[in-house]
Amino acid sequence: MTQQHAHTASRLRPWLGLAVILGPVLLVSMDGSILFLAMPQISRALSPTADQALWILDIYGFAVGSLLVVFGSIGDRHGRLKLLMIGATVFGLGSAGAAFAPNPELLIACRALTGVAGATLLPSALAVLSELFPDARRRAQAIGIFAAAFAAGFAIGPIVGGTLLGQFWWGSVFLVSLPVIVVFLLFAPVLLREVRATGAGRIDPLSVATSAGGLLLTIYGIKHLTADGMSALPIATTLLGVTVLTFFTLRQRHLEHPLIDFSLFRDRVFTIAIITGLLPLAAWSATAYLAGIYLQSVLNLSVLHAALLALPGAAVLTIACIVTPTVVDRIGTKAALIICHFSIAAGLLLLLPTTITGGIGWYVASTAIAGLGYGISFSVVADTAVGAVPAERAGSAGAIAETSNEIGNALGIAILGSLAALLFRLQGPDLAPTLDETLQLPSLVPAAAQNAKTAFVTGLHVVVVVTSLLHAALGTVALHWLPRSASDEPGSDTTRTGPLAMSASNGSGSHSVKHTR
Repeated sequence: MTQQHAHTASRLRPWLGLAVILGPVLLVSMDGSILFLAMPQISRALSPTADQALWILDIYGFAVGSLLVVFGSIGDRHGRLKLLMIGATVFGLGSAGAAFAPNPELLIACRALTGVAGATLLPSALAVLSELFPDARRRAQAIGIFAAAFAAGFAIGPIVGGTLLGQFWWGSVFLVSLPVIVVFLLFAPVLLREVRATGAGRIDPLSVATSAGGLLLTIYGIKHLTADGMSALPIATTLLGVTVLTFFTLRQRHLEHPLIDFSLFRDRVFTIAIITGLLPLAAWSATAYLAGIYLQSVLNLSVLHAALLALPGAAVLTIACIVTPTVVDRIGTKAALIICHFSIAAGLLLLLPTTITGGIGWYVASTAIAGLGYGISFSVVADTAVGAVPAERAGSAGAIAETSNEIGNALGIAILGSLAALLFRLQGPDLAPTLDETLQLPSLVPAAAQNAKTAFVTGLHVVVVVTSLLHAALGTVALHWLPRSASDEPGSDTTRTGPLAMSASNGSGSHSVKHTR
């Protein structure tokens, strides 16, 4: 009987460990989108400026995206479980600080802190997950659940946020992570084992600083150019950021263990896969953010009503993520990527009939159709990127694929959100820099309010057209550029490793992994 209990426990432990790991995974992805419906309330409570509001939203994604690869390397050297425990603790502290932030500056700082912590969680969780499931088939099933949870986090973030905001104050959207963190810290040491990799390579501090600094300087300059118009400071900041990023790119070519291996982009399949990781997330984050404002501030819906309207799109996205690997085995990766981009393009265009007086049905249809493409992109991007390169470079390819998702999420709000802000500034009543600030003016006349709403909807439509055209263009490129390889034939019995399995070594090529208790 004792042996039977021991056998049952040994079979159950990996799945319990997976359940524990999925908590931080959901938090990392959900925290990138949970504020979309909360921003009107945050704007009323803290009165951030237009660019501060955008930083509140996207500093988290920039922190995660710019540090994801380097924390993968740190985990290789010092232990993934140890890094998971530290990251989860810092994530909880940052979330608590954000919930009670008295001003926009402190909220931005706390969001940046949670972003840094979030960058420690995803790659380490993948490596620990691989240790839990040595059997290839069960590991593939576990990684599929992992990928679906990651996708679902992005989708349900606004819904969770909207539900909480219907009952509590805006800070509640940050406190939701604390119970998950507590459960993880209690059970992770019991269910999970330490994972280290040998030969992880040296971390280049200058690459870390220039990649993060160049990205932030560039986006900061773009934000101010769109919000304040042409002036010397934002132009100089943008040029400095581009220069730093150029230096970073050139430096990677001469390092034995580069932070990002840019030579991988010589492969057109890999390049299209990475762009597919970035562009859909950029479109999704920008339109979700702008649509949240549209539903609440233009159509005057409650935050809970707006959250419920996002349910169909979230359901389609999650289901698409789960079933895509099976479908890809039948139709091939090329067909899946083409469907991905054209469904997103078509779904986004359905937002064009929205007006200042109505458009709920168009919004629901848009999120459902585009959700199909978003789900496909989550499922196939990393797998396609890893499959396009030699096995010894699979870790670096997987790390770049993951990073493209996070950077896309942040860039969508930063660049496309700034484009919408620019159009509002040019076409609106010029009484305040944002729609919510304009509508809160005590002496606002009805004609000015209607003008402000019309200008906002115009900005939303322009963003929709731009992103739709980009997806249609990338779909066309995929149609003509992507080869139909033997492993991509429908019905091929080539074994798939799963979209994220190969990225456990994250950024430093192929490593042997050492497990310790």
